[in-house]
Amino acid sequence: MSPARTTVGLAVAATVLAVVALVMQAAGAPQAARGGPAARGGPGGRSRPAARGAAARHRARSWQLTVGGPALASRGIVVHYPARGARRLPRVPASAYVVADAGTGKVLAAKDAHGRFPPASTLKVLTAITLIPLLNPAAKVVATRRATSVQPNVVGLRRGRSYQVSSLFKALLLISANDAAVSLAQATGSLHRAISLMNAEAHWLRAYDVVARDPNGLPAAHQHVSAYDEALIARRALAMPAFMKYDSTLAARFRLKRRRWVTLVNQNTLLMTYRGGIGGKIGWTERARATYIGMARRHGVTLIVAILHARPLTEITSGERLLNWGFAMDRKVRPVGTLVPPLPGGPPG
Repeated sequence: MSPARTTVGLAVAATVLAVVALVMQAAGAPQAARGGPAARGGPGGRSRPAARGAAARHRARSWQLTVGGPALASRGIVVHYPARGARRLPRVPASAYVVADAGTGKVLAAKDAHGRFPPASTLKVLTAITLIPLLNPAAKVVATRRATSVQPNVVGLRRGRSYQVSSLFKALLLISANDAAVSLAQATGSLHRAISLMNAEAHWLRAYDVVARDPNGLPAAHQHVSAYDEALIARRALAMPAFMKYDSTLAARFRLKRRRWVTLVNQNTLLMTYRGGIGGKIGWTERARATYIGMARRHGVTLIVAILHARPLTEITSGERLLNWGFAMDRKVRPVGTLVPPLPGGPPG
């Protein structure tokens, strides 16, 4: 064969192979076999199932942001002032808050209502409303090694000693005792079961921004709440006489062992300094900053304020200022949303 014919033949063969390769590449076979973009789901390396999962999560989050009303999806301040006689919202150093009328369910004003933030010890309100209906207040709970080793903020439980459930609830809500939170959670059978119950309670309340990972609000991966959901939780707490009795106690004696008692003084100074203050819970961690739930009642109107990611040591003062505004403007401002009722069928547990 002549060199010219050989060259032509090789060129034809190369052309045929190139066409075949292009056809197969269009079908995705070679790229998939090599783990290329076709195998990884295209640019960005995301597989098709992962992309579908991300899209589903996006749709769910978009829907969650509208719980209580579409205006609450805003990350800024939302308020509908009347045409005349409007008292302006106070400026408070917090990333998120909600002011709501517990009786009517109307949300009077909000800032980033569905923004997700770490709860710190305000999560203990969810712990309490979940566990109070399940535990006999006169029953005794034996403190475990896990409960007695938790830090910080402890009442001082001693491993192997038994403590009354009602006393543990007082320690939980008055001084934010983290060891009491663990003991109460373990009284359900296990810490895991208690946390599952807390998340089920939040879902029943339609507090869909809540993910609880521990019973005390200490830092935990992917644990978060929203100001709106904390208002839903507070509204449930207001409907529970046992919770309100514990939470509004100004001081109580706690027996650590046979001859040693300590005095628990309620950390929520709203009860002592604010006219009409009836309950609430403070919280702080470095990541969460200051958090707060406050409840007050004047002239038959009960208001809730929930504050997240606030400047430390301003949370109660900010709560009082928002409550003052709420009492002044309730039934004057047009609500920006509503506190939704729980799902049908009663609470879990």
